[in-house]
Amino acid sequence: MGVDKPWLSIVSIFGLAVALLAATLPAGTEIQLRLTSEVSSDKPSGQPVTAVVIAPVPLNGTGVIGFGTQLTGVTADAHANQPAANGSNEVPATLRLQITTIRDDHGQSKPIACVLEGVDNARESVDQAGLITGITASHTFTSLADVGVNKVESKSESLGQLLSSIKSATVKPADPAIDYKPGVEFTVKLTKPLDWTPSGDMGIVPSITPADTLAGIVAQVPFRTEALELHNPSDLTNLMFIGTKEQIEAALKGAGWFAADPLGRASKMRTAQAIIEDRGYDEAPMSVLTLDGQPPVMAFEKQNNTFASRHHIRIWQVQQTFQGQSVFVAAATHDIKIYYSKTSRSITHGIDPNIDKERAKVVNDLLFTGQIEALSIVDRPNIPKDISNATGDHLQTDDKIAALEFKKN
Repeated sequence: MGVDKPWLSIVSIFGLAVALLAATLPAGTEIQLRLTSEVSSDKPSGQPVTAVVIAPVPLNGTGVIGFGTQLTGVTADAHANQPAANGSNEVPATLRLQITTIRDDHGQSKPIACVLEGVDNARESVDQAGLITGITASHTFTSLADVGVNKVESKSESLGQLLSSIKSATVKPADPAIDYKPGVEFTVKLTKPLDWTPSGDMGIVPSITPADTLAGIVAQVPFRTEALELHNPSDLTNLMFIGTKEQIEAALKGAGWFAADPLGRASKMRTAQAIIEDRGYDEAPMSVLTLDGQPPVMAFEKQNNTFASRHHIRIWQVQQTFQGQSVFVAAATHDIKIYYSKTSRSITHGIDPNIDKERAKVVNDLLFTGQIEALSIVDRPNIPKDISNATGDHLQTDDKIAALEFKKN
């Protein structure tokens, strides 16, 4: 078992020297951003758009654009949703984010040519030209329910009114506006090359030492979760945290993650409301997975405006310690859809099979907070190949685990 370092955790002396020189990022380079301003299709075009880089942008393995680099621009093509009227069809809302400037904390500022490629965990669609198109409110569950109630009312006014009052008391009409609050994450793609001199925070931290001690702990901890109800093998652990429970919670919250509500009647009701109203639920409950027979001690997620898609992570404390510090392991996956699982015979989330991508998402989010002291990527040759989770989703991975050591207070 060996310990490797990803490009974002180490830069060689030669690489660092190269990184200090101007680099040219080619067209097609992706930049991951987090909004620091609010934008809405209900407001006129020209609203300010401000965002920060949340994952270092590499070129040939060397960081070029670092954490916290600022990008600015304005909105365009902002049009509110137009309900169907007088025989015309409903027209969905539209919005465009025009990013035009990139600047860092050292005074470097340049124009940037890019196009919106996607909005993370959004219910809206984005076309190749970067235009965001909103949902059609008349096709949401809550609107379809209204149609059904109206049919009942046409046959029985009293029953229809009763059903209408029950619906109004439990669910709201879907809001078709495109409204992104600060914290919403999105990706832009360069349409022209960008000359940039690296100067920002690349999240470069040393490896965890001693490496052999870390590798030994990784070899000992359980790596496969199990579904609580069906007892089927499920998600793989892909992250390890060295620190306290309080440090992990504070860092995840600082990176925009929310603690999941316990699974129960109230949270199930809120989940149903979010699905029917076609909106997000930041603290939505998760199904319980166990590790070595134990439920997670923490569960966090990051949504946007739809329940169908979310980043989420379950975290367990293990009995091993690292140089006197507590050790936690976690399974992070990205829900990308809702579907009926033949395996579990229930409505469930489907995940992105590339769980290494979600591992990198969590690593970058935590590096962004500045709370990480050291980072290592550790081999796990004992991981079985060609596996699926409890609901039948295939898992693609390089079998490694990312270990992050938090700064000591």
